[in-house]
Amino acid sequence: MKDANRFAKARRRMVKAIACGMALAPFLAAPARADWPSDKVIRIVVPFAAGGATDLLGRSLAMELSKSLKQSVIVENRAGAGGSLGAQAVATSPADGYTLLLASGSMFTVNQYIYNKLSYSLDDFSLVSKIASGPMVVTVNAGLPVKNTRELIEYAKARPGKLSFSSAGVGSQTHMAAEAFTDAAGIEMVHVPYKGEGPAYADLMAGVIQVAVANINAISPLLKGDRLRALSVTGKERSPLRSDVPTTAEDGVSGFEFTGWFALMAPHGTPKPVIDRLLAESRVAVEQPGMKRYFADQGMYASITPPAQLKDEISKESAKWKALVEKKKITAN
Repeated sequence: MKDANRFAKARRRMVKAIACGMALAPFLAAPARADWPSDKVIRIVVPFAAGGATDLLGRSLAMELSKSLKQSVIVENRAGAGGSLGAQAVATSPADGYTLLLASGSMFTVNQYIYNKLSYSLDDFSLVSKIASGPMVVTVNAGLPVKNTRELIEYAKARPGKLSFSSAGVGSQTHMAAEAFTDAAGIEMVHVPYKGEGPAYADLMAGVIQVAVANINAISPLLKGDRLRALSVTGKERSPLRSDVPTTAEDGVSGFEFTGWFALMAPHGTPKPVIDRLLAESRVAVEQPGMKRYFADQGMYASITPPAQLKDEISKESAKWKALVEKKKITAN
């Protein structure tokens, strides 16, 4: 009988110990999160080809994060399907803080309306922060006989469907900026999508394509030669980088404004301490001299926006793009 009682007590103690261990498991695991980052390389996936706005920003951000985290942070380009390939690659990665996505805004405000089957959604990600914003530049090949946006509109209206514009891909910010511009200006141009801004602007410079509404940080270095001409910037105000270039609203399309943006994201379920650390480090990174010079040189500006606010902004912007997609019957399928 005594042996039976001792066994029963021992069994109860074991059950309590197991239950206690299960209850404490999340807390006992917490120190491992505090070790982030370890010696493992942090990858920032850029879902577009090298040389574009997202890529250039990603490399500048990776450099500053490497310094502050004392950890290797690299950029990996995964181009294709308007950013979908890169987004899916991150969405299905372990939620451990070592694989991140630098997304352009259209990937989460436009793609869901133009793809019949999108391989990712906003719910697949833990938002970190918006990182940077910047206007676009209405740009033409220098061989086109127009000197300003008004003349471009007149030229295009006289030749409906004869001009073409390039973009980084269907649904990309460069695509939607041009669609918004042509809609507001009342003109018709043919869209020619590329796998990234680099190849899109190469053909623009070569004269294969006549027009682009380009991210300012990607197109600015190319404007220093004599092969391209900047007609207007799509921001609310003139860009300090191109103060001689009027806004699109000043130059023929009253009230027109378009600002591209880029945000850092992680796979859904990434521990909150990691997200909080990334947000804090991103806030520090954009204030560093190197990134300040980058923003100044590229006509962009820091726009740190915490997760909750960013999610709200994405929701509001999505409604605007849904209406334009339906009006212009834009599809990626």
